Amino acid sequence: MLAAMGLPARDTELVQIVDAALAEAARRAGEWLVCRLGCTQCCIGAFAIAELDALRLGAGMAALRKAEPELAAQIARRARAWIGEYGAEFPGDLETGLIGVSEAERARFEEFANEAPCPALDPATGRCDVYAWRPMTCRVFGPPVRMEAGTQDGAALGHCELCFVGASEEQVAACEIAVPHEFEAGLLEEIGVKEETVVAFALLR
Repeated sequence: MLAAMGLPARDTELVQIVDAALAEAARRAGEWLVCRLGCTQCCIGAFAIAELDALRLGAGMAALRKAEPELAAQIARRARAWIGEYGAEFPGDLETGLIGVSEAERARFEEFANEAPCPALDPATGRCDVYAWRPMTCRVFGPPVRMEAGTQDGAALGHCELCFVGASEEQVAACEIAVPHEFEAGLLEEIGVKEETVVAFALLR
């Protein structure tokens, strides 16, 4: 595993900005947004997380080991079991947990562990056990988010398939969440690690 690095001090500000943006998007969405405790649609399938997310998860696990050691141990056991089950197919380095950067490895990652529950998910309650430290992808999932890969007419809006059922394109667009990509990119530049990993490896650092 990678050695633990310091979480940038301004990550707290980033989290506050994103959480406020989510709250505002949820206010505008009203009943269109059906996200709730126990809905685990967004907790299934592996996805890439940036080093900033991994450091935040590491800080969360450190806090839990002090405040709730048994919970931290349970999460770690689930993470080790996750790697034990899916690690053989991981398209990257099992020692560092970093996803490979070659075209072939990235293509393999698209099909990797798509049905796997996140190891941070409590299977009994449907609760994220590291919710306060969750990755940015998790924080903005649900409301419409501007996707980098768009259509011929520009960047597309994506949202949870369970939300905005029956809403028009205009109604969806009116609830877009403003994601501070430049701020996040600046913090990632400060860290200096461009490679990505997955939640399971980050939880075990």
